[in-house]
Amino acid sequence: MNDPAAPALARARELVEDLDFKHVTGWKAEHPGALVVGHLPIYVPRPLFEAMGCLPVTIFGGGDQLDVVRGDSFFQSYICHLPRSTVELGLRGSLDAFDAFVFPSTCDVIRNLSGMWKMLFPKKAVTYLDMPQNFSPELGGRFYAAELRRVAAMLVSCGAKPLESEALAQAIVRENERQALLDELQELRTKEPWRIRASEAYLATRAGTQLPAADHATLLRELLAGFRERPARAYDNARVVVVGSFCEQPPFGLIRTLEQSGCDIVVDDFQLGLTAIRGPIPLREGEDPLDSLTRAFLVQGTPTACRYVGNAPKGEALLTQIRHHRADGVVFLAASFCDPALLDQPMLEKACDGAHVPYTSVKFSENTAQFQPVREQAGAFGDSLKLWGGGGP
Repeated sequence: MNDPAAPALARARELVEDLDFKHVTGWKAEHPGALVVGHLPIYVPRPLFEAMGCLPVTIFGGGDQLDVVRGDSFFQSYICHLPRSTVELGLRGSLDAFDAFVFPSTCDVIRNLSGMWKMLFPKKAVTYLDMPQNFSPELGGRFYAAELRRVAAMLVSCGAKPLESEALAQAIVRENERQALLDELQELRTKEPWRIRASEAYLATRAGTQLPAADHATLLRELLAGFRERPARAYDNARVVVVGSFCEQPPFGLIRTLEQSGCDIVVDDFQLGLTAIRGPIPLREGEDPLDSLTRAFLVQGTPTACRYVGNAPKGEALLTQIRHHRADGVVFLAASFCDPALLDQPMLEKACDGAHVPYTSVKFSENTAQFQPVREQAGAFGDSLKLWGGGGP
């Protein structure tokens, strides 16, 4: 039986699996003089780049498609795999079409990678984007706005259009339209997880990391229409939240393995970079759109392992997710040696214990190839949730 979502899913998968960034090269050919800005996972202010005529593109490393040879010589063995495969991509020429690189403050590894990148590719513009950990407008807000202006000035020095308020406001509107469609996608997953699998939602979301917001919105509309039209049969699987894969991404086969083990992933943090701001970015009359972008980060940011939550109880946001998405349990899925995720996990487990929410834990590397142990573990976890119930907050 024909799947009405299949053509759009195929295009999304082609974008996700293209380690040579052919789409990026094509975009540059269609926009002479415009810059491509590569950035590592986690949040960066994409509307800022789009307002300056740039194409922001997320770099996720080589995943399980790339053999890392030279990249291993630049890093010690006890850190995550992502920086090594990212260096490999750069050394093999896959990132030659990129004009500038932004490294957001995620962890010490990404900070160090930004310095190494300057040495390895001295002809490319490179900067580290520091994020505030104080969320008062007077302190953290001023700092973050200054950081955005600094990055914008660097891009102008490389040939980008100057940052103008009207262009930024229009870019924010386009981003809000994209976010509304991503929210629709998430709502459909929560309501009918058998209609759209987590692996399909992953492709639909990640494809947008290579596209302008308006182009991604077009793709999402086509996908959502196809998902709603496709024939689907409900399954009585366990409903789980997946937490911990916000930076280095699990192999696509691992996501499929979790699905096939009897677990419906109703919400995850795989593509947090595109969903880190919760809800639309409000544009207030008479306000500089840069201040709107700054305020959204301060007050609408998703709590993560690399974002300070102040006096808020650790794990409260996770328990809210579990309640909202009617999950039976949690799968902690963190990359090996990911300090933010693995240091955060015991506190999240404590919150789950207090709310009587079952959980299990799996570690991976982006080049993991053997999934059978994960399938057995996730299958046993899913069976236990269905047999004895998930409890819940």
